[in-house]
Amino acid sequence: MSNLAVNTAARPLGATGLVVSRIGLGLAALGRPGYINLGHGRDLAGARSVEALEARTFAVLDEAWRRGVRYFDAARSYGRAESFLAHWLARRGIVPDDVVVGSKWGYTYTAQWQVEAEVHEVKEHTVAVFERQWRESRERLGDHLDLYQIHSVTADGSVLHDQRLLAAIAQRKREGVRVGLTTSGPDQAAAIGRALDVELDGRRLFDSVQATWNLLERSAAPALAAAHAAGVGVIVKEALANGRLTDRNTDAGFTEQRARLQQQAQRLGITVDALALAAIVAQPWADVVLSGAATSEQLRSNTAALTWDDEAAARLAPLVEAPVAYWRRRAALAWT
Repeated sequence: MSNLAVNTAARPLGATGLVVSRIGLGLAALGRPGYINLGHGRDLAGARSVEALEARTFAVLDEAWRRGVRYFDAARSYGRAESFLAHWLARRGIVPDDVVVGSKWGYTYTAQWQVEAEVHEVKEHTVAVFERQWRESRERLGDHLDLYQIHSVTADGSVLHDQRLLAAIAQRKREGVRVGLTTSGPDQAAAIGRALDVELDGRRLFDSVQATWNLLERSAAPALAAAHAAGVGVIVKEALANGRLTDRNTDAGFTEQRARLQQQAQRLGITVDALALAAIVAQPWADVVLSGAATSEQLRSNTAALTWDDEAAARLAPLVEAPVAYWRRRAALAWT
């Protein structure tokens, strides 16, 4: 197969009725002063005040908009991400019909704007937290809020069996907001499978699933393909493995993998990060893939011409890691 430009035209988000850009922007690295992406502290260059981060967020959002990004992802635990996004939407005069916004509940931000905080976020999937965070998200994002997701569902959690909570979520769905979930950990596929089986009043509850899939962690692919086939929207997060799939990864233990990535990126005439994103956009089950850019330069690189072919797929297949090993490495990343 010759080099193929990846199709980045907008497409439906499953059967939700929402139309999304193939590349979205996640605000995890923009809404708070610390995050686990490699080099995040250098990106902020010491400018970590609320005002500085809001200005940075506006700049990245403006660049994203210029480059055709129309899906934006926030969460209650991303510091002030929802507020920053809401302010930008208002000041740019962007109406709800022109953009798709998703947010998440289930973690509470606890770092008090400190990078060195002992605990950055606390997870709690209860009815009380859902109702509180729903009100907070709605107050900030208003009618722009299209999709509300349970943040980080795991296969061993009880959230998918809590009938009171599921009923509360279903009520929001009846009011017109699509509902979904995100997954984390080595058992993502099991969590997705269980979510697809959740029904209330004879209908599937969840409209979308957001999961980690990248060149290092591919274990969720069959479950995501099944979700897509069932009409569930599929959003892919951590496409760059928190910076491990970029030129910033100078880990000596990643030398061979880095050489493979650079060789294929050079052959296709793109950057390593664009290559990693292209691998996901090329998956037929992936509706939207999130960039986690913290600078306008990163956003431009992430959304450059995305090219992928069979040779890249074959040469990069050996990069895959065992899920347990991948998630162990992710858990060891430092907040900077």
